[in-house]
Amino acid sequence: MDIEEKFLKEFVKVTQQASIATLPKIGKKNKNEVDKLATDAMRKVLNNIEMKGRVVIGEGEIDEAPMLYIGEILGNNDFPEIDIAVDPLEGTNFAANNLPGALSVIAASYKNNLLNAPETYMNKIAYGSDIEKGVIDLDYDFSKNIKNLADFKNKKLEDITICILDRSRHKDIIEEAEKLKLKTKLISDGDVSGALLVTDKKYEVDLFLGIGGGPEGVLAACALDAYNCGFQGRFIFDDDIATKRAKDMGIVDLEKKYELKDIVRGDSIFCATGITNGELVKGIEISGDYFMTDTFVTHKSRNIKKKIQEKVQKIT
Repeated sequence: MDIEEKFLKEFVKVTQQASIATLPKIGKKNKNEVDKLATDAMRKVLNNIEMKGRVVIGEGEIDEAPMLYIGEILGNNDFPEIDIAVDPLEGTNFAANNLPGALSVIAASYKNNLLNAPETYMNKIAYGSDIEKGVIDLDYDFSKNIKNLADFKNKKLEDITICILDRSRHKDIIEEAEKLKLKTKLISDGDVSGALLVTDKKYEVDLFLGIGGGPEGVLAACALDAYNCGFQGRFIFDDDIATKRAKDMGIVDLEKKYELKDIVRGDSIFCATGITNGELVKGIEISGDYFMTDTFVTHKSRNIKKKIQEKVQKIT
């Protein structure tokens, strides 16, 4: 069943207001305070939507409120029932230090169509819609994926660009990329936006990969699905607490490799509004009592893939 078109406008409003709410704390060096502003604003707007929304991707469990926690019910109606994935502030460090790339992100689908995922790490890989199935696979080693990709695209290895989080856990991949003479785009945070760089050739990223947040993987998958891009992910359960949480959520196969169809099983909406300027979207600009916002949106069933630039007022 397709999501009603009116919800795209509603969810755009959610990320717009969450982004605007962060402005008093941008550059103030406190990532928890700026995150709380985004979260509180997001919750407020979500609770005014005529739906019964359930957070399936959030920022922790119920005892970690005031974050938008997994299982939280939002909205002011009993119907329709909608599963929601949220990251009120992707790039908390970016916002706290007034650096490029901070976003407010939400994705939504009808009940049971969006993977109910734990807040743990995920090994993931994303690539463009022009790549045939089987060329890239999470189970291949890094070198095989790169050589397959270069062969398929008829490119030299030195013309392939990968995007990966700049983390010590990726040391081996980064060193291997250097040996292969690849172009490497290292990002310090923000692996939702990092994964989305494969959606358009203008970003000049051939492959996004590495270990990052599982929730961010699910969020990115919604947008990637609308672009018919490729995505695979596998959760990493490295302690008993994470394992128990996964089993409580109904995850039986802890080694499962998730394809896009496993993560997003139907129509979905994705919205990401810029807070500070980034590659995907511009940051908030203040114009008197108004705020100029830039939002990256997708709505799969309606083949909507665009940016919405809109002047809005802050909801009080």
